[in-house]
Amino acid sequence: MAEKTSDSLIVYHDVTNKKFQEEIYPRRRPAILRGIDIGPCRHKWTVDYLAHQGGEMEVKVHVSVHKQMDFITKNFVYRSLPFSTLVRRAAEEKHEDYFTSDYEVYYLRALGEDPRRDIADIHRQFPKLASDISIPPFFDEDKFFSSVFRIASKGLQLWTHYDIMDNMLIQVTGHKKVVLFSPQEACNLYLDGDKSAVLDIDNPDLIRFPKFAKACRIEGCLEPGDILFIPALWFHNVISKDFGIAVNVFWKHLQNDLYDGKDTYGNKDLIPAQRAMQIVDNAIKALENLPKEYRDFYARRLMLRIQSKTFKKDCGDKNCD
Repeated sequence: MAEKTSDSLIVYHDVTNKKFQEEIYPRRRPAILRGIDIGPCRHKWTVDYLAHQGGEMEVKVHVSVHKQMDFITKNFVYRSLPFSTLVRRAAEEKHEDYFTSDYEVYYLRALGEDPRRDIADIHRQFPKLASDISIPPFFDEDKFFSSVFRIASKGLQLWTHYDIMDNMLIQVTGHKKVVLFSPQEACNLYLDGDKSAVLDIDNPDLIRFPKFAKACRIEGCLEPGDILFIPALWFHNVISKDFGIAVNVFWKHLQNDLYDGKDTYGNKDLIPAQRAMQIVDNAIKALENLPKEYRDFYARRLMLRIQSKTFKKDCGDKNCD
């Protein structure tokens, strides 16, 4: 059974592995999967339980007085806290103990032991909690890349970005509003690397970002226990409606040698794409040696050539004028 939410993000109920593999996954569109058994974490992961299980282990967190966190301008600071302290602070709306403000918000994106070499894995960083959550077997085990434990304060909004791997966002506790944009909307999102410069997607500054008005979105609300399937390259923006705990599971859906072996976060572009970007940078530098009108002419020729050879037939240049 499937139903469309009012904002068109499809909700599938009681999804089996067979249904996911044969009906949902091939569509390459985000979907909410509801009614799947994710284990006892649904009722066990209270603030007290998490604080007790995590104990005094130090974790590095984002701390900000701004609920809309911006990774481009870095409107937050990194601080270290014992896990038990983080959980209790993140669950509060006003703090007695704080770093910068009694209304500051917290965001934990768990890391590996050495973030430069180790990949996040809930079974390694949080083994006591890992036994509480059941991850649906929607992908081959040998394709597994990472499982990222996340904590977010109420009202926290994360920047719009894309990932280069498929992933499942398992919402264990709390509610989230999710807004997603197709990869074909890239021309309207004012990208800085893998992130959009448009911070406030509901009230954008259309003087600075006029093309954002053209960007088509799909939206939905995650309830506790829901799983959001996010295909690779789909841009997503997440707002925590209340204090919440989630686990992201990423897997490599393409052949292994396409991925950057030094990427522990799972957000570096595929190796051929990195090479293509370098070539484009070199092309731009070469064009800078030409007079303005020649530079403009040959830049347009390059764009047309790339478009004719690589754009999907259903994409065209309707968003890139």
